Amino acid sequence: MKHGKKYNEAAKKVDRELSYEVPAACALVKDAHYAKFDETVEVHVRLNLKKSQSVRDTVVLPHQFRGEKKILVFCKPEKEKEALEAGAAFVGSDELIEKIKGGWLDFDVAVATPDMMKDVGKLGMVLGRKGLMPNPKTGTVTHDLKAAVAELRKGRTEFRTDKSSIIHLAIGKVSMEPAQIAENVTTLLNEVARKRPADAKGDFVASVYLTSTMGPGVRVAMTKVER
Repeated sequence: MKHGKKYNEAAKKVDRELSYEVPAACALVKDAHYAKFDETVEVHVRLNLKKSQSVRDTVVLPHQFRGEKKILVFCKPEKEKEALEAGAAFVGSDELIEKIKGGWLDFDVAVATPDMMKDVGKLGMVLGRKGLMPNPKTGTVTHDLKAAVAELRKGRTEFRTDKSSIIHLAIGKVSMEPAQIAENVTTLLNEVARKRPADAKGDFVASVYLTSTMGPGVRVAMTKVER
């Protein structure tokens, strides 16, 4: 793949034969960025999984870098007050379902009480494509709306493996301090390590790379991945 002059100059700062400890990798990604906008720092974690296995969970990163999420809650009338007081932007049941069927998707994450999932499931084609379908595995199907909304407002983020057993996740911004990015990376990697299947053999994490939106990839040393 042919790259531009700025990318090639940035790539010279990265030794592709080396693996960098998390703090050094984060500092290098920040130093190697060259775009004029505030690039997003991404982490790419390749796992050794069987074809039938996947990893999916959520993590609350210690240092937030996105604007506050607009949270939608599907619930019965008796739970609406709880959701609103917790900070949900939109609360309701049938009327919200019909609104979404009509094409409205002006929210970032959806939560539902278990008794609403039969009706919310009808939105599978719409919400599923956008990654917005509530799911018990990610804590977005729950009776405890207060706790769920509070964690989401703190920045709880879902991570999951794709078909190639790789987790791709935005982990910070180049405008952040390297130590803040490093703490976010370490928090995620520790959560990933906790999801190791009981029957997994050998190294669970095959590789970890950090990169900014436009910058070169930096390989992370595995010694700091599995604890």
